[in-house]
Amino acid sequence: MHQPWPTLRFVRPAPSTRLPSVLSRDEVRQVLALVRIRVYRECLTTIYAGGLRLLEGARLRVADIDSGRMVLHVHGKGNRDRYVPLPAPLLPRLRDYWRTHRSREWLFPAPTRRGLQHSLAHQGGPVTRSSLQSAFRRAWRKSGIAKRASVHTLRHSYGTHLHEAGVSLRVIQEILGHRSVRTTQIYTHLTSAVRATLTDPLNDLMSGL
Repeated sequence: MHQPWPTLRFVRPAPSTRLPSVLSRDEVRQVLALVRIRVYRECLTTIYAGGLRLLEGARLRVADIDSGRMVLHVHGKGNRDRYVPLPAPLLPRLRDYWRTHRSREWLFPAPTRRGLQHSLAHQGGPVTRSSLQSAFRRAWRKSGIAKRASVHTLRHSYGTHLHEAGVSLRVIQEILGHRSVRTTQIYTHLTSAVRATLTDPLNDLMSGL
């Protein structure tokens, strides 16, 4: 109609809110148990046990383990470092795995077709993003779990499980390295414990209808 419509420059569609998938604790154990190659299994287990992002877990260094304080030094996104609690059962597991390669730098050195020793001798670096994603995807498919899941699902599951256990959102925010507590509040929608508090009130609303 050849008419100016300046308001269209300011009109934006309402942002969509999609809740991520969350695995139960049993489902997490099931998937991780199906990861065949040990370096990927140990790395993915550590990612879940610390609520880490994929690359935060892949690039953990041996020096990042502080066994005296029982924390992991995580080099986060945007150069935002943080410390996350190191679960007691994980420490001997990581030590046992480290003895299989004894890398001075990487906790999870990348395996190659020529073998791990070749990778260490030629500074092959840590496990890669794509290899971890592929290892998780294969295990998830083999598990038969219907929920869509990726490596990042382990992080969402960790945050949800902490909230179900009664850990405050402020503490979860610090552990996960969220800039805003608003990001962490998504776990109030995901946790089954929160949903369970609605059961009786909702049943009461339906009584007598």
